[in-house]
Amino acid sequence: MVNIDECILIVIDIQEKLVKASYMGPQAANNASKLVQAASILSIPTIITEQYPKGLGHTVKEISTNDSTVIEKSAFSAMLETKFTKEIKKSTKRQVILCGIETHICVLQTAADLIKKGYEVFVVNDASSSRREHEHQSGLALMKQYGAKITCCEIVLFELLRSSKHRYFKPIQMLIK
Repeated sequence: MVNIDECILIVIDIQEKLVKASYMGPQAANNASKLVQAASILSIPTIITEQYPKGLGHTVKEISTNDSTVIEKSAFSAMLETKFTKEIKKSTKRQVILCGIETHICVLQTAADLIKKGYEVFVVNDASSSRREHEHQSGLALMKQYGAKITCCEIVLFELLRSSKHRYFKPIQMLIK
């Protein structure tokens, strides 16, 4: 399971034009927003990437970037970006909660490279999307073959809390109501 003390959240390219072009883009952006808000409440480090923001727009407004590190990238795998790898290495966390657009390209390649580097990767399927459903499903299936754990937003949120007695249970619960 995801461990609150061992994880970092990475949100890949949930940008204006990509959300509009994805088959479940608004739903993915909404669930990614919940993850980012929960990470802020729970003091989980968060990295947000933006693929060529000049052409694709910036991270959608639903996703607050206030407590996050935002990194512009051109490589499909964020792990090929020096600024990203420096940022992730600052943390001693070995688990990654990963979501984003497009599942079968940037999320997939980032997950594969993270796994190669020894990270335990949890891909949040309902906070990720592609232009077409079959691309999304293919990306998820391939990441699972590579060793990623495929999960969903609510599972992650409740694994982080572990109990209704957690001091942040109520604010996290409010994110899903």
